Amino acid sequence: MPQSQFDPGHAAFGGGPSESIMHPAVLAALVVVVVWIYLVARKSVVAPLLLGILLIPFGQNIYIGGIHLFVYRILIVVGWVRLLSLKPSPRKFLAGGLGALDKVFLIWAGYRALSVVLTFLQAGAVVNQVAFLIDALGGYFLFRSLIRDDKDVQRVAQVLAVVGVIAALGMIVEQVTHQNIFALLGGMQPLPSIRNGRLRAQGMFQISIIAGSFAATTFPLFLWLWKSGETKLLGLIGAAAAIVMAGTSASSTPIGALLGAILVVCLWPIRKNMRIVRWGIVVALVGLQLTMKAPVWYVISHFDFVSGSSSWNRAYLIDTFFRHIGDWWLIGTHDNVNWGWDMWDQCNQFVMEGETGGLITLACFIAMFTICFKKIGAARKAVQGDHKKEWFFWFLGAALFAQVLAYLGIDYFDQSKFVWYALLAIIPAATMSAGTSAARGSQPELVPAPASPAVGSNFANATTKDAQPARSTLSSAFLH
Repeated sequence: MPQSQFDPGHAAFGGGPSESIMHPAVLAALVVVVVWIYLVARKSVVAPLLLGILLIPFGQNIYIGGIHLFVYRILIVVGWVRLLSLKPSPRKFLAGGLGALDKVFLIWAGYRALSVVLTFLQAGAVVNQVAFLIDALGGYFLFRSLIRDDKDVQRVAQVLAVVGVIAALGMIVEQVTHQNIFALLGGMQPLPSIRNGRLRAQGMFQISIIAGSFAATTFPLFLWLWKSGETKLLGLIGAAAAIVMAGTSASSTPIGALLGAILVVCLWPIRKNMRIVRWGIVVALVGLQLTMKAPVWYVISHFDFVSGSSSWNRAYLIDTFFRHIGDWWLIGTHDNVNWGWDMWDQCNQFVMEGETGGLITLACFIAMFTICFKKIGAARKAVQGDHKKEWFFWFLGAALFAQVLAYLGIDYFDQSKFVWYALLAIIPAATMSAGTSAARGSQPELVPAPASPAVGSNFANATTKDAQPARSTLSSAFLH
C-alpha cells in the first residue's frame, strides 16, 4: 500500500486506528450534546455543537467497516438533521444568500477532493474524500446557516472562550504533572512531547502547535468580548487563557501568531492609513528578495520564540514546495515524501493545499482570505465613526491575520479545522449586518407629498426637508 503524504508510518489517506475508541464518558457526553442540540432553539444550536466538536478529542471514534465515524463528524450529521427538521426556507438558508466566499469554498472543496481521488485512483481515496467533504462542506455550510446575525457571532465567541479556558486549565495541569488529562479518554498520546527540555502541552488537541494556534486566532475575539463591555469578565478570562495556551504550547508558530494579532490591534490608531502599511510590507518583501542570498521565505527561519524551534524546516519546506511545482501544480502529488528529509510533514496549510489539490486548490484557499479581508475592511468603513462597531471589525481582522500566520507553521488535521470554518462563517454574517446598516444610513428621509387640495381650497406652501441620512446602526447584540 502506498505511503501516506501525512506520515511515512501511516497507511495511505491518513491511516487511523483499526478499532473503535469511545470512552464511556465521551459516549455519555455525546448523548448529552445530541439531546441538547434537539432541545434548544435554532439560534442556540451552534453552542452545544461547537462545545461537543472542540472539547472531545479527535481520536474518539466509532470504527465500522474501515470507516471512522469521529465524534465531530457524528455531530455535524446530527446538526444537519436538526437543521433540516426545522424546514428552513431556501431563500433564508444562508444569511445573505450564496455569496462569493461560499462559491469559492465550494470550488476549493470540490476540486481538492477530486484531485486526491485522481492522484491515488483507489477506492480508499474515494472514502477518504467523501469524509473530507462531510467535514468541510457539512461543517462550513452548517455554520453558515446557524451563524446569521450579531447575536450568533457573540454566541460563538463566548463558546470559544469557554473552550479556551478549559483547554488552558488542562494544559497547566499538563505542565505540572507531565500528564495529558484528556489522554485518559484514549485516542491520544498520554505523555506530551518535550523539546530541548521544554514540555509542549496540547490539551484536547492533537499536537501543541494546533493548541497554541487555536489560542492565537481566537484571542482577538476574546478581546472584543472584553471591550464590548457586556461579557467583559468572560472576555478577560478567555484572553488570559489564550495567552496561557500559547505559552504552555512552547511552540514558535502560535506565539508568533499571537504577537501578530497583538500587533494588528496596536495598529488601531492608523487604521485609516492601512494602504500605506500594506504597500510598505510589499516593498519590504521585494527589498529583502533583492538583497538576501536566499529566497525571501527564509526570513521565517530567523523567528525562534522558543528554544529549539524548527523555523528553518518551515522555510525549507516552502522552498522545496516551489522547486517541485511541476510535480503538484495540476492535481497535487503524493511524491512529496521523496523530495527530501522530513518532507512528508506538511506543516504549512498553504503547502498542504497545493500538494493536495494543485494550483487551483491553493488559489481558492488564498482567495478565501482575500475575500474575507475585503469584507472586513469594507464593513469597518461602513460603520466608521462608531468606535464600538469599528473595534469589532478590527478585532475580526486581527483574528484572520493571526490565522494566516498560524497556517505558515501548521496544517489543521484535527477538530481545530472547525474553528477555521466557523471563522469563515462569522465574516459574511457580521459584515452583512454592517452593509445593511450602511445602506439604510445612506437613504434620505422620505417626506410624504402633500395631498392634492380640493377645488376652491387654498394651496398650502409645501416645504421639503433637507435629506438627513439616518444613522447607521448594527444590532446592539454585538454588545449583549
